Formats: sequence, C-alpha cells, structure tokens
Amino acid sequence: MNTKKTQTFNDETLVLHADQEWANKEKSVSPAIYYSSTFRAEDSADFAEMAGTPLHPSYYTRYGNPLHERVNKIMADLEGTETALVTGSGMGAIATTILALVSAGDHVIAQTRHYMSTAKIMDEMLPRFGVEVTVVEQSDISTFEEAIRPNTKLIMLETPANPTLVVTDLEAVVSLAKKQEIIVVADNTFASPLNQRPHDAGVDVVVHSATKYLGGHHDLTAGVICTTFELAEKIWDTHTSIGSVLSPMDAWLLLRGLRTLPLRMERINSNALALAEFLEEQPEIEKVYYPGLSSHPQHELAKKQMKGFGAVIAFAIKGDYAATQRFVSALQLSTNAVSLGGIDSLVVHTAAMWEGAMNEEQMKTAGIPANFVRYSVGLEHIEDLKADIRQALKEI
Repeated sequence: MNTKKTQTFNDETLVLHADQEWANKEKSVSPAIYYSSTFRAEDSADFAEMAGTPLHPSYYTRYGNPLHERVNKIMADLEGTETALVTGSGMGAIATTILALVSAGDHVIAQTRHYMSTAKIMDEMLPRFGVEVTVVEQSDISTFEEAIRPNTKLIMLETPANPTLVVTDLEAVVSLAKKQEIIVVADNTFASPLNQRPHDAGVDVVVHSATKYLGGHHDLTAGVICTTFELAEKIWDTHTSIGSVLSPMDAWLLLRGLRTLPLRMERINSNALALAEFLEEQPEIEKVYYPGLSSHPQHELAKKQMKGFGAVIAFAIKGDYAATQRFVSALQLSTNAVSLGGIDSLVVHTAAMWEGAMNEEQMKTAGIPANFVRYSVGLEHIEDLKADIRQALKEI
C-alpha cells in the first residue's frame, strides 16, 4: 500500500503531479493503459510479496492496477487522507464500505435524504442481513444524538444531500460519533474535494461517485474511497471479494478527468451561483435550493464547511407535474439526463427520475414534490444558460 505523501501543492498542481512517482517510471508523457488482468512475478518470493500486499498495483487487477494507484494517490492528497481505493462505480464504493464495516447485530444511522440507491441499501438491504437502521433528519443535529445506541457502528452522511441540497453539519456529527467510537462515512460526491474535505472535520471514510465531477466528461463509471490505511485494508479485503473493479480504461479516463478538475470546478461554481441567483428572480419559479444562496436555510453552515457550492441547483416550478415536464422538455442547452458534474449541463424532472426507483412513501420522506427540477450546471457561457431557461419558462 502506498505510504508516500506528496509535497504540499495547491490543488491545480497536485492533480498534475501527485502521481509523479509512477510518471517517472514511464517514457510516455500521457499515462500508459495497463490492460492486463494479471502481472508477472520475478520469483516465488516476489509472488508471495505481491499476493500478500493490500492494493498491490501489479499483481492482479481485481486487487489493483498501476492506473488505480495513480488515481488513488491523487485522490488521497485531494481529500487529505492517508490512502484511497478506486471501485467500478460510486455505489460500488458506498456498498463495499458499508458491508466491510458493519455486521449482523450492528446499528447504522442514516439521513432522510440520500442518493436513492444509498437509501435502498439502508431501507432494504441492511435489514435483510440483520443490521438495524435509523433514519434521521440531517438538518437537526439532535436527531443524530437521540438515535445513537450502544450497538451503533456507523453513521452514513451525504452533504449536500441529493436531490434537495440539505447540508449536514460534519463537525457536529463527528463530535457525537467520536464519543462512542462510531465510524463516520460521508458521501462527498455533490461537493467534490475541491469544495469540501470531510476528513478535515474528522470523517473516517469519504466516498465519491467519480462518474460525476472527478471524471467530468460523462464517459466513465467509477467510485473512490478515501480513508486511513487501517480502514482501507479492511475495505479492500471486502472489495476483492465483491469485485467492484474499475477497468484500466475507466481508470485512465478518471486520471485524465482529474487533471482538469480545479479548472472545471472554478467555472462550475461560478456558473451555478449566478444561475441560482437568476432563478430566484424569475416569477415562474416557486423556490430555489442552492447552498450558495443567502436564502438557503443552512447557508452559514455551508459557508463554514465548503469553499464552493457545486453544480447542482434544485428548484420548484410554479405548476404541476405536467407543467414541470413541459419546462424540462423545452430546454435546449441542458440535456435531459441523469448524473451531474460534467462539462455540459444536465437536467432532470426529479419526480420522474426517482419514481422508478422509490415508492411513494420513500419519495415523500426524501422531500421530492411533483414540480421539482434538478439542474447540474456545466461550462457553457452563463448568459446562454440564462437565455435558455428564460425561453423554457414560457412553456409552463
């Protein structure tokens, strides 16, 4: 497992040079793609060393790959953790982490608002394996304290939360958890490590869907787990059994995406804040949800723990389900597609997206009304995005 720490760089330099150790081994300026499932050992002693080393980059690609290690190094440095581990998807990262750290008889605390597949793990999967789950309102820190039991093993956080952008107080939850030696896991996908570093607040494990900002081009599916060496080894052991493996090609695409992450995030943060402010001024909009707005009920908390507020804006149309569908369909610059954090803008009618994966009660708990829209702002010129929304609002 890689134990070297990179010299302290700013993020723009870090994403280009944190993996310099591997770059120095290659003649090519662009990283080589190690499309090999297995790697040659020099002798029996070398084979034994390779087989017994967690996250070895040149033994068997389900265990690790040279490109995995390069991404791991950059991500660990971006999140400020000791190490990192890539997986085949964001849910691969979340599910592997949870299954590695809890057992039958344990208790888990989760939020009312999570990414829908995370919510299904809490609502359906964990109870099947004898793990109790309590779901709490994440904007009220007292609900976490009240939910803690003697057998509470893990607290699962997501902030800002998908899709309503509710913010969870990381430091406050960590403070409660540490008193009871409870592991805290935070999904940092909606923020990115450029906007928020949960480990700095004491979070034990930080997970990402790297499909989003980290890859940044809508062309890969990947996940990342950032944590300590001790927890990484335990999670990796489960990972090798579950087999949520990131392909060498997707690892290469992820590495490429990370190189431009700081530049993209700067533009995305700027565009999203400007568009959120614009939306608040439109008479056809009922409510705008964005942590960067002073109108957001947790704006001060967001400013405290975030450096930027990300791409995703949620807003409610003054109209019903059908009116919201007409608005989304009339947009010309933003693609009607799931995901977020890429180079171009994406939009979804949230109720239409989530009703396929959640029942009516789950949607009510998650706070998803029929007129809700989730808009992920891309790199387009802000005035063009405003003009496109303006013309689409005429279709309500």
